[in-house]
Amino acid sequence: MAWDEWDQLKADAAGNSASMRLNQAPGQSGGAGGPEGDLRVDQQDLAAVGNSAFKLFEHLGRSGRDAWSSSQTAAKDLTTQEFEIGSALHRVQERWEKSLQSLLDACAHVSNHLDYTKKAHAGDEYFIATTVSSISTLDAGFDEGTKR
Repeated sequence: MAWDEWDQLKADAAGNSASMRLNQAPGQSGGAGGPEGDLRVDQQDLAAVGNSAFKLFEHLGRSGRDAWSSSQTAAKDLTTQEFEIGSALHRVQERWEKSLQSLLDACAHVSNHLDYTKKAHAGDEYFIATTVSSISTLDAGFDEGTKR
């Protein structure tokens, strides 16, 4: 294959690449999901997610380090007795601690962010419900792209 032929194939491929464009949601008269769409979230939904994240944060904070002391003691004893598994157990415990802290941070972030969002957008539920696109409208857009 010649270089010019390769360049032409690349140009043709770039010109024929499939792309997706979302211009706008249909007006009040369109959309099978109705004028308000079928994607909804309200304060109760946000509160439930935030509450679950907070409960997980509390539970992990209390129970996530239960084995820390005994694991460290075992790792130290095994290392003292020159078993290689002692240092491996210590590394596992360090990884657990890092993973646990990441999960605790994520739970706190979700809970705090949803609390903030709830306060910042109080009274916006009508606006959110009327501006969200309908799933059926989005599906129709994807179906149109595959018929070509």
